[in-house]
Amino acid sequence: MPDPPPHATDPSAPPRARRDEQATIEQLGRARIDPYAWLKDDNWREVMRDPKQLRRDIRAYLEAENAYTQAQLEAPTTALQDALFEEMKGRVKEDDSSAPAIDGKWAYYRRYREGGEYPIFARRPAEHAFDGQGEEQVLLDGSEQAKGCDYWDVRKVLHSPDHRLVAFTVDDKGSEFYTLSVREVETGKEIEAIEHTYGEFVWGEDSASVYWVARDENARPVAVFCRTLGLGTDALVYRENDPGFFIGVQKSQSRQFIFITANDHTTTEWRYLSTDRKDRALTLIAARERGVDYSVVDFDGRFWIRSNRNGAVDFALASATHDASAEENWRVEIAHRPGVLLLDVEPFVDFIVRMERENGLPRIVVRERGTGAEHAIEFGEQAYALQMSNGYLWDSPWLRFEYSSPSTPAQVFDYNMRTRERVLRKTQIVPSGHSASDYIVERIDAPASDGALVPVTMVRHRTTPIDGTAPVLLYGYGAYGITIEAEFRTGRLSLVDRGFIYAIADVRGSMAKGYQWYLDGKLEKKTNTFTDFVAAGQHLANIGYTQRGRIIAMGGSAGGMLMGVAVNLDPSLFGGVIAAVPFVDVLNTMSDETLPLTPPEWPEWGNPLNDVLAYDRILAYSPYDQVGAKAYPPMLITGGLTDPRVTYWEPAKWVARLRHEAPESGPYYLKINMDAGHGGVSGRFASMRETALEYAFALKCAGKAGPAD
Repeated sequence: MPDPPPHATDPSAPPRARRDEQATIEQLGRARIDPYAWLKDDNWREVMRDPKQLRRDIRAYLEAENAYTQAQLEAPTTALQDALFEEMKGRVKEDDSSAPAIDGKWAYYRRYREGGEYPIFARRPAEHAFDGQGEEQVLLDGSEQAKGCDYWDVRKVLHSPDHRLVAFTVDDKGSEFYTLSVREVETGKEIEAIEHTYGEFVWGEDSASVYWVARDENARPVAVFCRTLGLGTDALVYRENDPGFFIGVQKSQSRQFIFITANDHTTTEWRYLSTDRKDRALTLIAARERGVDYSVVDFDGRFWIRSNRNGAVDFALASATHDASAEENWRVEIAHRPGVLLLDVEPFVDFIVRMERENGLPRIVVRERGTGAEHAIEFGEQAYALQMSNGYLWDSPWLRFEYSSPSTPAQVFDYNMRTRERVLRKTQIVPSGHSASDYIVERIDAPASDGALVPVTMVRHRTTPIDGTAPVLLYGYGAYGITIEAEFRTGRLSLVDRGFIYAIADVRGSMAKGYQWYLDGKLEKKTNTFTDFVAAGQHLANIGYTQRGRIIAMGGSAGGMLMGVAVNLDPSLFGGVIAAVPFVDVLNTMSDETLPLTPPEWPEWGNPLNDVLAYDRILAYSPYDQVGAKAYPPMLITGGLTDPRVTYWEPAKWVARLRHEAPESGPYYLKINMDAGHGGVSGRFASMRETALEYAFALKCAGKAGPAD
């Protein structure tokens, strides 16, 4: 393809991408024009691995967009960004460390050195786990490892069962192709490396083998191989033939089984092999059935299976013997309770623990193996986040959980399930100072257009007036059943301390109110997600928390799609939009089965390649296709060149069409990170720079970007 006319070299003028009015797509008897299809490099697979392969004309356009954003947004807000960054950095304990997790004779933990971008993974003798004494052994020094890399991300670090080796997976481009490396702990010598993996793996119990997940030519996780260390060859354990299913690997907490999982968001299938056998023979637990989701743990000599089979919408818990795990042999342990969502299950030798959510709030329930007696660990705030883990422990009464709320820094507790004693192991320190009493956390219900009540969690400074004058940053996601937890995030305080109300709308498509809440926000009911978000914003204005035009909407990935649809539905509601790596070219992406995520996403959005109703439904809301001559607010739109989840051309095409259809609105700022993928830049402080830009944009939209603000 010949180069297009030169892009504007004057960064005071927004770039205008050339249009190809002949780029017609015919599909299912329908036709559409995609005038910016040329922004998708045919060589995109190679670009993921090596960004230098990007076609010259595409690079020129993206660089022109970045130059415009730099000149018009970044440069004028430099002082504000610097102030925000210093505030956010000041709230981070630079030499922080995680609460140690004990495994046998060793306590494993992660820590940072002062000024370090990346973590150090280390261990010390277990008897000194909590006193900081004893000699430290460094397993992996992230900052040293990342030297010379524009991007560096470690996905997983695991020591071998005999504690002699450490394995880890690293991506140095943002494309999520991970190299799995195995080193000797004592010498640091690398003894194995496997390139282009998915990043997921587990150790064999012999400490001489690694089960790892491989990607195919379309970057999908499709197979599990076993690498016997030192041989340099792999034995196939399982390969998936359906491109709509992604493959994973896990080890049971008992260490007796390795599980191979297949899933497509709503349908799962599990197989297992025994770690004490050499033949790696797999046994199927329950065959996949469309819309049936289940997961498995090993407890009390049986498999315990969390499942939504047989109409258990919010999941039930069943069990089966190891040698007869088919569904006809399942024994109900906890029946389905509508409205009580069973989130997770963690087993120990003498206890099985579950996390469940009711009325939007999580709780932990402990069951004793011997008696079946149960007790709950509950908390009193209006909104909070809860996580639990058993770490490496199995034959132990100690459960670890983490608690935080929008105003309360994270606390890590070890909880004795026999005595109910709580031991505080770590409290998140905010070096610049923090008082939870300075902030008010509220949870309200916003009525949706069909009468459903949408939970909205808010945090504001105690001095912020509720008289309609406060700006609101309204965050939303609403897909895949993912719920945005009401956790403590120090960065948000830079907005809240400047008079913002930070709000999270738990729209349908999440599981904030159970699995049905998710089902009511997907496929033919997807529009509920979008109208819920708009209704949440309208309600906040109607009851006097803010006013129309004072709401800055923010979301990323599928939440970026939500931003695009919401601003089409009610553009004057919003004073600005932040759309991070937004999934906005929905119809084209769901029609391209070569893209990494497309086949597994069809159960979420529908398949427009063979379903006319899905085609029409997606077309009706796809932000890129529905751009019109509207009074859009200012927008900050970001992307990553090596992003395999939301490809760079989606935000680029969206901005190009916005500029053409609504040139007098906006302005529209596009920032494509040329050295990163879906998660943005790597490094804990570098990522704060990105947040500082987003918040500077929000403050500017709210008229609070001046020195006095």
